[in-house]
Amino acid sequence: MVLGSMAPRRRWLLVGLAALAVVALIAAGTVVITRLTGDNKPGGAPVAGSPTPSPVGAPTPSPSGPPPGADITGPLNLLLVGVDTRVSVPGWEPHSDAVLVLHVPKGLDRAYLFSLPRDLLVDIPAFPKAGYKGGKTKLTHAMSFGSRVPGKPKQPSTAQGYELLRSTVSGYTGLRIDAGAVLTFNGFDRLVTALGGVDIYVDQRVESMHRRPDGKYRESAPGGYKGPQQVYEKGERHLNGWQALDYARQRYIAGGDYARQRHQQQLIRAMTRKILDEGLAKQPERVDQVVSALGDTLVYVGGRRIVDIAYALSGLPENRFTLVGLPGSGVGKGSSYRGEQLSAEGRKFLTELRAGRADAYLAAHPTLVVKN
Repeated sequence: MVLGSMAPRRRWLLVGLAALAVVALIAAGTVVITRLTGDNKPGGAPVAGSPTPSPVGAPTPSPSGPPPGADITGPLNLLLVGVDTRVSVPGWEPHSDAVLVLHVPKGLDRAYLFSLPRDLLVDIPAFPKAGYKGGKTKLTHAMSFGSRVPGKPKQPSTAQGYELLRSTVSGYTGLRIDAGAVLTFNGFDRLVTALGGVDIYVDQRVESMHRRPDGKYRESAPGGYKGPQQVYEKGERHLNGWQALDYARQRYIAGGDYARQRHQQQLIRAMTRKILDEGLAKQPERVDQVVSALGDTLVYVGGRRIVDIAYALSGLPENRFTLVGLPGSGVGKGSSYRGEQLSAEGRKFLTELRAGRADAYLAAHPTLVVKN
């Protein structure tokens, strides 16, 4: 493939990122980073099947040369993390409220996106950089523990927290994480707004804990919130930025955090379809709007430049992009609740995924495939 003008380049970038799906959330911020610095951010292992990443400031290949990422063959594993919006509060340690993994097998012709429960009980390895000795606890704490900077209790490092989370996820799934991104939830809101909203099938009635019907936040009250609630009724809906974020955040609903994981995956797919169906990538002025949407809500990017991965995945068919819901259950009850564990069926999926047998396993266990 030969690179042409900036417009085709943007087109391939966004289509590749749309194929990634998680990228619907990280595309704009990554384009900004790439455009301003041409930088490879630290924190991720080199991409499988690729040479050592180019040094900072390395020139972009010429129009007659191979496109960025042409040497990437896979497999690829990318980690997308949504963090609590209170990272803007000085001294607040980031917690991973949403943890999604995108696996693209060797050949780059299909992809699987799955979520891990925020309360999943995992072995978090020792992390001397943060003074953490390791232990078995909830996945959401990995980023928090890893973000602690000795001697600077009021200056947690989100990038450092991502390092420990990445190691924890890799240890649990057995997958090598090649690149990733951390975003605040405001990034979801801004990007959906920049896209003009998304169309999504609401698969169950959802009452918002956080928002009123007019979009304003509900008032805090002892034990929760008070006042009228925004309600998302079952069926095809068009959601604006704050509605999409709000819908995807709710976990005190039927199905709990597992339903929330499903809704987050559906939102990502809806954003991907929006980019493709409306030809967004062919409209430079709209691309620029999306590029500026995230601003500083993209907290961190790790691994080889996403622009390289985007080009590598630009041919990934949308119908080969599968959302997978991993079932699980609680460990302990009431005051003795310790967290969540995946079912044997969910854990077996990870085994089959690593072995390259995911399609056969999903065919035999169709309830794991997220519909709508």
